Amino acid sequence: MGFSAQLAEMRFGYGMSPVVAPPASPEAMLTALAAPDEMATRFPIDSFGQFSAWVVETRKLRKAFQKTKDQEKREAYRAARRAQNEVGMEWAMRAMLRCTHTQCGFRERLVAFWADHFTAKGKIGLLRTATAPYIEDAIRPNVTATFGDMLSAVVTHPLMLHFLDQNRSTGPNSKAVKRNDRLDGLNENLAREVMELHTLGVGGPYSQDDVRQLAELFTGLTFGFDGGFQFRRGFAEPGAEQIMGKSYGGDPARLGPVLEALHDLAVHPVTARHIASKLAVHFVSDTPDESLVAHVTERYVASGGDLMAVYGALLEHPAAWDTPRANVKPPVDFIASGWRALAVDPDHVAQLRRRDMRRTLVNPLRDMGQPWQDPNGPDGWPEQDEAWITPQGVAMRLRWAVSAPQVLCPDLPEPMGFVASTLGDFADEHVQFAARAAESQSDAIGMVLAAPAFQRR
Repeated sequence: MGFSAQLAEMRFGYGMSPVVAPPASPEAMLTALAAPDEMATRFPIDSFGQFSAWVVETRKLRKAFQKTKDQEKREAYRAARRAQNEVGMEWAMRAMLRCTHTQCGFRERLVAFWADHFTAKGKIGLLRTATAPYIEDAIRPNVTATFGDMLSAVVTHPLMLHFLDQNRSTGPNSKAVKRNDRLDGLNENLAREVMELHTLGVGGPYSQDDVRQLAELFTGLTFGFDGGFQFRRGFAEPGAEQIMGKSYGGDPARLGPVLEALHDLAVHPVTARHIASKLAVHFVSDTPDESLVAHVTERYVASGGDLMAVYGALLEHPAAWDTPRANVKPPVDFIASGWRALAVDPDHVAQLRRRDMRRTLVNPLRDMGQPWQDPNGPDGWPEQDEAWITPQGVAMRLRWAVSAPQVLCPDLPEPMGFVASTLGDFADEHVQFAARAAESQSDAIGMVLAAPAFQRR
């Protein structure tokens, strides 16, 4: 059908808004993406450096209590932990407000896509709220860079090194192991996920020996909360590694060969195909048109993984604008698009009680099967529709649709106007009838948000 402004908001953003005009063209979408990131400024989330400073201070409070058993110090430590949990919830609400008020929904969707592609999360208490700062540092600034830039930022980020146990990996013949043979030894987690999930994909042209060689090249990558990313030569495996027929590294160990290997993986044609396929599946269909995948792959290879060029190829292909809308919104997207449709007021959100935040965002996402920034493993969230259209998931969507709007938007919109501003030309007769026939205004809004037409993008 060609470009549609309404479909652009639904398929490549978080849905239509009564207060934000949809983009006029694919070119306008790319121009907005290249513009300054206004939402990051308007609704700020801490950097990982700021988060690390909190971790350092909190650890000092814990050590002070453990040393003295002083109850005041114990309460100070507990207060710091409670405050961070509150901040974590505040970051989630700010992320929702970014989706609600952005002029460039495509940016917010891309941030979410890449954050899932490069899944990382904290595995112990003080790091459990670290995902948002990680995204703010490694993902968001690189959405319009090259894939290689983003890959390097992710692989050297403290949270990814923690998540995949890279900070515990040591070269079998390293100086550190010679001094202390009780160290953990080589850990292949990061190397395997870089090849299997982040670049070449499952079944790519690499062997187990390539994984091990890359793991040896990665030895030395670590971090400290008081100093961020570090490269420790004493933990690195000496000598060169052979990865997919090319030699990297040598003596002395350096960071440069690691970045070189990441660049080579990033521009590999098989990586191009893997990324193109994932973008097409995420934005268009679980079973995308082969010509769309081939077109995006070709642009990726030609541009060396320049992401703006890749997005341009995605948006210019006719298959990107196919209807009917095929993909079901995952829970986070469903709730975010509900916020956007209601044009939720930031001042109202700031006044919400923590209990209301939990029952309108945190708890519903958990019950729908997509707890906030907490996927089960490094492969992130599933894309397949059947993962989200389950009896419990559908029931929870209906419950959210009829209960959350009144909390988030006390002055509910007029039902038929809401249908028009939310679904536009995609509002079928069933949605319109439900909005007209509902017994109350809140029921009408709930029926629109729960309608099948609102569940797809």
